[in-house]
Amino acid sequence: MSQPPGPKHDTLVVLDFGSQYSQLITRRLRELGVYTEMLPWNAPAERVLALDPKGYILSGGPASVYAPNAPTLPEYVAASGRPVLGICYGMQLLAQRFGGHVAPGDQREYGPGEVQVTTPGGLFDGLADRLPVWMSHGDRVEALPPGFTPLARSDGSPVAAMGDAQGRYGIQFHPEVTHTRDGKALLANFVRRTGARPDWTPGAFIEESIAAIQAQVGDGHAVCALSGGVDSSVAATLVARALGDRLTCIFVDHGLLRQDEAQTALAMLRPVIQAPIIHVDASARFLSALEGITDPEQKRRVIGELFIRVFEDVTSGDLRFDVQVLGETVGRVMASLQEADYLVQGTLYPDVIESAEPYGRGSAAPAAKIKTHHNVGGLPTDMQFQLVEPLRSLFKDEVRAVGLALGLPPAVVYRQPFPGPGLAVRILGEVTPERLATLRAADAIVRGEIEAAQAQLDPPVWQFFAVLVPVKSVGVQGDFRTYADLIAIRAVTSEDGMTADWARLPHDLLGRIAACIVNAVPGVNRVAYDITSKPPATIEWE
Repeated sequence: MSQPPGPKHDTLVVLDFGSQYSQLITRRLRELGVYTEMLPWNAPAERVLALDPKGYILSGGPASVYAPNAPTLPEYVAASGRPVLGICYGMQLLAQRFGGHVAPGDQREYGPGEVQVTTPGGLFDGLADRLPVWMSHGDRVEALPPGFTPLARSDGSPVAAMGDAQGRYGIQFHPEVTHTRDGKALLANFVRRTGARPDWTPGAFIEESIAAIQAQVGDGHAVCALSGGVDSSVAATLVARALGDRLTCIFVDHGLLRQDEAQTALAMLRPVIQAPIIHVDASARFLSALEGITDPEQKRRVIGELFIRVFEDVTSGDLRFDVQVLGETVGRVMASLQEADYLVQGTLYPDVIESAEPYGRGSAAPAAKIKTHHNVGGLPTDMQFQLVEPLRSLFKDEVRAVGLALGLPPAVVYRQPFPGPGLAVRILGEVTPERLATLRAADAIVRGEIEAAQAQLDPPVWQFFAVLVPVKSVGVQGDFRTYADLIAIRAVTSEDGMTADWARLPHDLLGRIAACIVNAVPGVNRVAYDITSKPPATIEWE
């Protein structure tokens, strides 16, 4: 998302050369309070220069700079005179462009490593002489460009960092990952060199987003897809402040919610969201559309399109629904609905990235598609609405910070994530009423037990749920042989959902959950615990 109308912030630009860590660079710089945008390395020069960047960060990438058709350094970066930080592949690009030499290293450096600072100060100001870092490269700089000085070395790279008097730096390791102990301090040193002001705050985002929403919608009306999660709740609150009574929220029960989800969410949201909320029960419609579908990508596309069709039917008056509105008349709500041309979604940056559309719908990008998010790649091309996505550039932790600044209660802000397609992506294989009932019962046990133990867990669990796996196994219950379903438990720790680690739950807690499930949920005789991190897995199973 480009900066909305309003006060101009100093900007840094991350140019993405295809690294799996590019989004983390952007996030770390945002954490330092500096407005940062990530763009592909081959974005049009005018698109980048319109931001008037104070400096550039060149990400890593899988290519070798000497390979045919490898991504190149944009000429506007070389000619800018602005500070540049090249990371891994970005360092090698700087070296090659300004007359150095890059070649395959004698040994690859992957994973934990150490660099020795040979030229203190500058980029390494205030840092120790030896730094634990995270490496991920096979090439190295063999000869420095004229005017550049070596700043650090490692066992595999005689030049692990370099710099020149103009503020152009290269480092062969990744400061953006947590494995690099002082990575954030190093990035802060680079930010100081750029002179960029650290004034990108939740308050600034709120003020400027409201102005952007008003500029986009004008005198129009909007509907908001409200799910009960923090993303849609923050989006609804922002747009309600911008549009007032020209916003109506629609809570769609697609039949794929957790146990008692609709009642719980609506009871929590009605006192909080300053806009009418309409409750639509479209469960039969969604379950019918999903009949016979087993492919997870197709599930997401079907659900994404059907959400839009439901919103279109509601606004056109073709769908009956339960109007539950505080302080509003049905006639006023219906009048506003029929004028709605805009749809508000709580789309986040990770949704966009994993759908491989970080630079706009339908654009080409270095990032690989992980999965089609229903609210990004699952949208129909002929929908009647224009999208309003005020959170599209934010990570989950940034959304929570904005939610608190908006005055939303912690119960809303810290509600654990729940995917838009709901239990459809936690049932591997076909979604049926019977399989939904099985998963709902098992999931309620998982959530209840972990929530009760959360205060004693360190670190706290970020997200936890049950998955119904299309595998049956042999068991013994009550002296009888069984051949029944498998439930998997997924529990992770994370900050933003881009990376996650499996939660080290106490064995007695896991044992209690398993015993409760196999005793209380008909048709289940086995429970497994997922101990895979993200990456290589995703948090959700589909």
